[in-house]
Amino acid sequence: MLSKKGVDFGFILKRYDIEAENQNTPESVAKKMLPKDAVFKACAEDVLYMRFKDVGKTVTEALKTKKPLDIINEGLVPGMEIVGKLYADHIYYLPEIMLAAKTMEIGIALAEKQLAGGRTTKGLAIMHVAEGDPHDIGKNIAVVMMRASGFSVIDMGRDVPVDDVVAAVVKEKPFLVTGTALMTTTMSAFPDIAAKLVAKGIKIPFMSAGGAVNREFSEGFELGIYSEKAPQTPPIADKIIAGYDWKKVRAEWDNIVGGA
Repeated sequence: MLSKKGVDFGFILKRYDIEAENQNTPESVAKKMLPKDAVFKACAEDVLYMRFKDVGKTVTEALKTKKPLDIINEGLVPGMEIVGKLYADHIYYLPEIMLAAKTMEIGIALAEKQLAGGRTTKGLAIMHVAEGDPHDIGKNIAVVMMRASGFSVIDMGRDVPVDDVVAAVVKEKPFLVTGTALMTTTMSAFPDIAAKLVAKGIKIPFMSAGGAVNREFSEGFELGIYSEKAPQTPPIADKIIAGYDWKKVRAEWDNIVGGA
């Protein structure tokens, strides 16, 4: 019989995946990304750690020395950006995303009250889940990240009829429309929407997302572009605002989403 005497089982049974996960904590990620300014840092930390009961007091105190828009853009939004990074790294999950978003929204609402004319936004996007599809978790996360990045969003919800999406685009004139599908039986709504928009002379990018779609499908119809995961949506939207059309987004997609 082989002897086990002197064998160090720590090397044999070591779980390197768990060890790596333990090295990445909210604190370790935040340390590199938090604002240096103490006032903005406090606002960001309230969002990061989901302190929705404290953020009102923190923002009220910050307003004594900082401009409202700076509190939003240099404090609250960076906090949500850290949350997005934690989600992408599988450290935070949906409950943390939603609670952090609620915290940020409370803080933004207080700061916006001090802004003459309200907060300006980068642009308006329309987001929805495909007709017949009840799965909206991914869309909800993307909506939060778009709003945190300074965009206005009309969230049409889930199971949205094709013609309702087209009508909303015609009425609201967004710079981007997105559709999410988790079921392969529902993703055919996206090329239908795109075709109806083209027929009306509307050629804004149509972003497909969700577990049912892939890049090949999304780029298989006119206007179609792809987002593989929620954190990729804002950087793609930034490029569209900067002047990219749907063809240029396709051509430079790998570079655009490389850091998302």
